[in-house]
Amino acid sequence: MKKTKKKKALPKIHCHKCENQSDCCRFGAWIDLEEAKKIISAGIKGDFFHLEIDKTFPSGFKVGTSIEDNPCVFLDPDGLCRVHKFDYALKPVTCKEFPYEDGKLSSFAGVLCTLHKNNIRKARKRRAR
Repeated sequence: MKKTKKKKALPKIHCHKCENQSDCCRFGAWIDLEEAKKIISAGIKGDFFHLEIDKTFPSGFKVGTSIEDNPCVFLDPDGLCRVHKFDYALKPVTCKEFPYEDGKLSSFAGVLCTLHKNNIRKARKRRAR
């Protein structure tokens, strides 16, 4: 019988401990159309782009918070989210849950999540010993 190495799970990511909390906003996000409507109704400065049909979103539609590879339009110059600052309840689910998607680590976590990248580096160093 072949022995398989058991992969150690990476530590849970606690965003409030991140020193670079805006790193995950570098390329914007896809959010549900209904969430976008609430943000617009609240009068929060920003725009939405690329309306698309996507049945994985509750309304069946998603919109982007950035154009191409630009940062999220709701990111303030101070690196904080305008939506979050206005009313955390309006912050889109996608943003609240990142770096997780559907209960699993997002495929973008290795690129956008500083804490996840640090956890990977630490795990590699431990294995190298």
